[in-house]
Amino acid sequence: MRSSLNRRGRCGNMGRSTNIVSFATLRSALRYQKRWQPRQRRVESASHSKSAVPCLSQSDQDALLRQQALSMAQQGHHAEAIDLFSELIDRNPNNAHDYNNRGLVYFQSGQMEEAIADYNKALDINPCLDSVYNNRANYYASQGQLLAAILDYDIAIDLNPSNVRAWINQGITFRDLRMYEQSISCFDLALCFGRLEGHVYAERGRAYHLWGDWNCAVADYQRAIAALTKSEGLNPNRSRRLLRQVENWLNQLLEPLF
Repeated sequence: MRSSLNRRGRCGNMGRSTNIVSFATLRSALRYQKRWQPRQRRVESASHSKSAVPCLSQSDQDALLRQQALSMAQQGHHAEAIDLFSELIDRNPNNAHDYNNRGLVYFQSGQMEEAIADYNKALDINPCLDSVYNNRANYYASQGQLLAAILDYDIAIDLNPSNVRAWINQGITFRDLRMYEQSISCFDLALCFGRLEGHVYAERGRAYHLWGDWNCAVADYQRAIAALTKSEGLNPNRSRRLLRQVENWLNQLLEPLF
């Protein structure tokens, strides 16, 4: 499962990549296949037609394209990633995961109308994907539609109670609504799963900070700094950005004491 940290600290859910064979093996086989296909079409002999030329199945080709698209998205090459996901959708218009992934890349690149259209299409195809509800909720939150976001996070969590990103994102949204008790409850539950702990401590510390419980805020900020220093569970660059943010929050809190 791939993830990305988008606007206002919320995490998006990338769909799964089908790891049928390794990326290097698929790429080599695809190049070999392209090199030999013209020759194969010219060969009429049955003995030649039975020669052992590696051919990629449709599912293997899709897996290779999907891996490339996810890699491009992670590197920030949004236009290239969108093109690859669009090719996958052309090949298989009923794959909800590809619509979800393309929607997330559209969202990351600021193309909001395209993003929400892809999320809605993914849910039309498969209304049971918690990752899509999480991503659509992030879209609603970015548009200031916080109550709509809360409802979609609820659906994501109902479908998959271990979706830590949905718990984090819902906690952030409750915090934006100044519903600090509900916000902290979301972060408490997120910590039960033992993943993305640095992110959870950072966001819970901020909720305590804004609520006025400075002792708990300082403790959570320190836990977040310790975890984020290890770059656990997040892209290293994003971990460093969040780490700097937490250090700034902690300095703001402690500065009056000095």
